[in-house]
Amino acid sequence: MQAILASPSLLRYALLLDAVATGATGLLMAATASLLAPLLGLSENLVFYAGLLLVLFAGFVYITANGQPISRKAAMAIIILNALWVIDSVVVLIGGWIEPTALGHAFVLGQAFAGGVFAELQFIGLRRQA
Repeated sequence: MQAILASPSLLRYALLLDAVATGATGLLMAATASLLAPLLGLSENLVFYAGLLLVLFAGFVYITANGQPISRKAAMAIIILNALWVIDSVVVLIGGWIEPTALGHAFVLGQAFAGGVFAELQFIGLRRQA
């Protein structure tokens, strides 16, 4: 783990991992919204459209990760969007707009945690490239 954190390619690795994980999650959500929604206590539309949004975001992250060199502006936009995802996830849960099941809470908080980890790794990688 220490070698990856010290790698000059940390930003690229963090972006690629984000793209793969986010894309897979988004595809799962969009493709199985009708099955996931009752388990999570979320509306089918919310699960479906959030999944589509994640797939689009993953595409942007993947394209950015493969840039030569990686666009600093695009990378910073991704970091900000990941941070906003974390904030929005927490706000949605505590704001009372949704009433998820225990599994739904875990799902939303798990995505928020992953987004926060990606944002942090990407930020560290971006700073190292400065």
